[in-house]
Amino acid sequence: MRVPVEVALAEAVDALPDGGGWAYEPKFDGHRMVIVREDAGVVLQARSGRLVGRAFPDLVDAALALPAGTVLDGEVVVWHGGRTDFAAVQRRAAAASAARARVLARELPASYAAFDLLAEDGSDLRRLPYAERRDRLVALLAPVGPPLQAVPSTTDRDTALTWYEALPATGVEGLVAKRLDGRYAGGRRAWLKVRHSDTRDALVVGFTGPPTGPRALVVALPGDGSPILTTPLPAALRAEAARLLPAPTGESAVVTAVGVGEVTYELLAQEPELTLEVRQRSTRHGAFSAEPVRFR
Repeated sequence: MRVPVEVALAEAVDALPDGGGWAYEPKFDGHRMVIVREDAGVVLQARSGRLVGRAFPDLVDAALALPAGTVLDGEVVVWHGGRTDFAAVQRRAAAASAARARVLARELPASYAAFDLLAEDGSDLRRLPYAERRDRLVALLAPVGPPLQAVPSTTDRDTALTWYEALPATGVEGLVAKRLDGRYAGGRRAWLKVRHSDTRDALVVGFTGPPTGPRALVVALPGDGSPILTTPLPAALRAEAARLLPAPTGESAVVTAVGVGEVTYELLAQEPELTLEVRQRSTRHGAFSAEPVRFR
């Protein structure tokens, strides 16, 4: 399977689907990662397609136990105090050198929550139904063990709802629902996700500042479409935005920001689509503020 691998995506919904034929998985609060076990070694790929093996040497070492020709999709997390720590994952991902990455690997060891098996023994499994891919995933990882492990999964909606209520204390941010007969649809939002938090996925439509270091992003929320200026990007997201932003169209537009007024921003091409998770905040003026969380 060629790298970069186009990953499957999930559409945000307000409630879990019902009616049978669904599997439900907890959504861990981490960084999306594809693990490719090649004959010569291991490749770690972020959702964006960027190679991140240098930042996670502990996962590279662990993945050497996988048979060659294996491709996994999942989430890298760091556990701290009995719950996942997203800030710790960000620290790991931002390691500036191989030496620093090794230090962080000892201080903040990573775990990998695998939720799909895309290839086994070099055979592409993406056209197989989820139920079969899931069975193969569990069988493959059972003898390997932590830090590589399959996420829990259930076909019982009541069990999933119990997870939804009980697991937030461990850092689980919600649930993902997948059709049992569904193929792995790279680049499409074929899965469904329900979150606990006040976050939403928004489409990135523009930016302010230079493209090499955007200061803020302009996003459109589902069902609305009105442009909203995010709060300033933190350093880590600014660097990631510079890598991920689609090409500017060469056109500009104006968005009105609370307490700032009219702000001119650069419009972005909408192919490829870039999605940003934003946290909704209410300002003292009663307006809506979008705080950037991570790219999706």
